[in-house]
Amino acid sequence: MPANRFPPVVEQLDAIRRNTLEIVPEDDLVRKLERSTRDGRPLVIKQGFDPTRPDLHIGHAVSMRKLRTFQELGHEVVFVVGDYTARVGDPTGRSETRPRLSPEQIETHARTYAEQAAVMLDVDRVRIEHNSKWLAPLNLADILELTATYTVARMLERDDFAKRYAGNRPISLLEFMYPLMQAYDSVALRADVELGGTDQKFNLLVGRTVQERYSQEPQVCLIMPLLRGTDGEQKMSKSYDNYIGITEPAEQQFGKTMSIPDTVLEEWVRLAGDFDGAELTEHLAQASADPYAAKRALGRRIVQLYHGGDAGVRAEAHFDRLFREHAAPDDVAEVELRLADPRLRARDERAVWIVGLLVAAGLAASNSEAARLVDQGAIAIDDERIDDRQAMVATKADGLLIRRGKRHYVRVRFVA
Repeated sequence: MPANRFPPVVEQLDAIRRNTLEIVPEDDLVRKLERSTRDGRPLVIKQGFDPTRPDLHIGHAVSMRKLRTFQELGHEVVFVVGDYTARVGDPTGRSETRPRLSPEQIETHARTYAEQAAVMLDVDRVRIEHNSKWLAPLNLADILELTATYTVARMLERDDFAKRYAGNRPISLLEFMYPLMQAYDSVALRADVELGGTDQKFNLLVGRTVQERYSQEPQVCLIMPLLRGTDGEQKMSKSYDNYIGITEPAEQQFGKTMSIPDTVLEEWVRLAGDFDGAELTEHLAQASADPYAAKRALGRRIVQLYHGGDAGVRAEAHFDRLFREHAAPDDVAEVELRLADPRLRARDERAVWIVGLLVAAGLAASNSEAARLVDQGAIAIDDERIDDRQAMVATKADGLLIRRGKRHYVRVRFVA
């Protein structure tokens, strides 16, 4: 293997440092890169993703772009699907024990992870590994050896464990296993570098300690910034349901981007937009001067990153039809209702009760929910808001276009 296959170490460091918060310790990374370049041996770079939900999101993409950078520098990237660690559930940031997922749920969620990773990474040059491969075969003696590498006192230094312990809230021994299992991933892979968000720093550092106990050179921890979610407060997370999935439809990605608070706009431009150099400077300036225009530009960019081509422009046009022109989307679901349906309380086949109409059209689960939606001003018919739960709505030969909230449309046609 030729020794010149890697860029100079100083160039590699510049690329690795970009958008990275912390390298622990950086001197070790320099030594590893110098040895890698000298010996012509790529470093092993790992990151794990637990399939607790079926979607990877654009918060994950912050560190996945760094994985792609390592690929471009010539190193070996290992994408770890945490199908076994997901059985425990990462306790990071939890104030109580996480509900456990069944193996069937985990398997269902994990099926698409490799496909989703291909959106960000060169899958022909990435190793995709499930950590059940090395964690499932461990016997009791192996597990006891692993638990002997770390102390309870060190575990309780972890912020979320410390808070729960001080507050007399339960911590299961199973949760103590999570950092050790993640660390054993590094042992099994002989990882040189592990990536993770700021909330993962403790787990990554445990990996360094455990590797040393197994007579391995400890990994370098690359700490990446966390992207706050669409609520503008919590980190983007599947658990908080404030995320944009990297395989979500383009229209949803654009619409969710437009909904973010102005307070996180610059953060999103830096971390979600994948802009660089003068382009980044330009978009940051726009975020300060004209947040609405900046969100539109960012929405187009995010859609283009994950759907390619002119998908961003089309998603923006779809958004404008719905929210600026108040027009219905092109693919409105259609429902055919019989006027004899008792829920409609049809009056001479010329008018139907709004509450029964919503239930029959599948826009509400019950009369009480339908009435509440009307009271909240969430219902419009042919773009005219309905605010009376007793209203009788006139039928039309070409049907009615019903809108629930801002985005949910149904066209209803009536038959005798």
